[in-house]
Amino acid sequence: MNISIWLMRQAQVHGDRPALFLGADCVADYGQFHAQAAAVAGWLDAQGLRQGDRVALFMKNRPEFLILLYGIWMAGAVAVPVNAKLHGREAAWIAVDAGARLAFASPGLADDLAQALSQEGGDARVILADPDGLADVLAHDRQTVPCPLAPQDLAWLFYTSGTTGRPKGVMITHGMLSAMCLSYLADVDQAGPEDAALYAAPLSHGAGLYALVHVLVGARHVCPDSGGFDPAEILDLAAHHGRIHMFAAPTMIKRMTAFAQSQGRDGAGLRTIVYGGGPMYVADIVEAVEVFGPVFVQIYGQGECPMSITALSRADVTDRSHPAWRARLGSVGRAQSVVEVKIGDETGAALAPGQIGEIMVRGATVMPGYWRNPAATAKTIQDGWLRTGDMGVLDAAGYLTLHDRSKDMIISGGTNIYPREVEEALLTHPDLHEVSVVGQPDPEWGEIVMAFVVPRAGAVLDHAALDAHCLAQIARFKRPKAYIVLSELPKNNYGKVLKTALRERLAGSSLRVLA
Repeated sequence: MNISIWLMRQAQVHGDRPALFLGADCVADYGQFHAQAAAVAGWLDAQGLRQGDRVALFMKNRPEFLILLYGIWMAGAVAVPVNAKLHGREAAWIAVDAGARLAFASPGLADDLAQALSQEGGDARVILADPDGLADVLAHDRQTVPCPLAPQDLAWLFYTSGTTGRPKGVMITHGMLSAMCLSYLADVDQAGPEDAALYAAPLSHGAGLYALVHVLVGARHVCPDSGGFDPAEILDLAAHHGRIHMFAAPTMIKRMTAFAQSQGRDGAGLRTIVYGGGPMYVADIVEAVEVFGPVFVQIYGQGECPMSITALSRADVTDRSHPAWRARLGSVGRAQSVVEVKIGDETGAALAPGQIGEIMVRGATVMPGYWRNPAATAKTIQDGWLRTGDMGVLDAAGYLTLHDRSKDMIISGGTNIYPREVEEALLTHPDLHEVSVVGQPDPEWGEIVMAFVVPRAGAVLDHAALDAHCLAQIARFKRPKAYIVLSELPKNNYGKVLKTALRERLAGSSLRVLA
């Protein structure tokens, strides 16, 4: 089933229902939303795109993102949403790897993407996703019905970095998305036409995935005027629209809580905040519930099993009476309806409750594999089970608690940052001999990026030069917050850098930090 059929069905019966908002202003009802998506599909067909062709979306949060996304699906093509915070070179690499034929890009991003594509040897045509750039697209003859697709057909290529530092394309099918949405309604939250989804987190990630279930039920979709996250704007929009649902990283919730406390505000208009994408400290969620009330639900998922491994219910997040409430609040909840979850040993054999091992999951929302990467697929999917790479423990009641990450991934502000990628960028600097990047706990961001650097003989380093070097190659949010100079990196007998030792050094007081 082509998931865009849900939009067509809403337009058929409830075409005058308000659908897309920019700030407080309604810019399309469901009839107009569907008509514009159908025009996009017709235009894509006229460009020669066929079922399975890839189209990249390098865009900020705007209503046009959703129109284009559904138009791509109506045409039978595959969407490749790219985080708008990425560097143009990073976005171009993704577009090339996906074999994208077209790329829609927001003003301020399109030129950088086009330039980077020419350098990467990509042949994707870049279309400016503003009123002028989309005028011909949205005025095109409409495709009358969605392209017929099977559940196993690709809908979304979600790029997530791996241990190599290069992103891998997670293949997400129409069937996976359908199961994810139904699991949301069963395990995460109820939703209806009176509700509104607010997109303050990137539409290229979890927030965009949750747009689907809100189309299914005919809810409203609100993009902030700012195009991103601003606590004052969010609380104002919540009060204006009412019954707001949003997806947020723990650091966003922490900032919203601090802002509300400083301004004497509450959560008027907020109905549900689903949080995930990083560690949530128990003290922080307790404080958030005290400020905003019982509006929080936690989910745990990965790109390889989007948004649907476990969920910690609103009742569990709010409960303070159960003897184990604190432990449960520190967990990520229980398995969602469409998956099985187990803790496995090195061989994948199931461990008993209370034993720490690798979190493994199988079910309707698990990916079929990585895009054109059979080796990585074989390593990650074994006997039908997704090996998440995360370590955890299940208790006797089925609550899953994360204990560690088997990879060295840093989660800062709810966004994954892979040290190898930062290290490779820094190591192209002529004055650096060795680099190792680790995360340091931070009360605001969850973790921040710290780089240990070993200069080449006679080299003189400074923070500004290293920052500029990083910014020329990777996104701003990935650059280190500090550069710590060492004469050599600590290593074991096999020459492997001991990142544990580097993290321990961060607690010391005698480190030489570049100014």
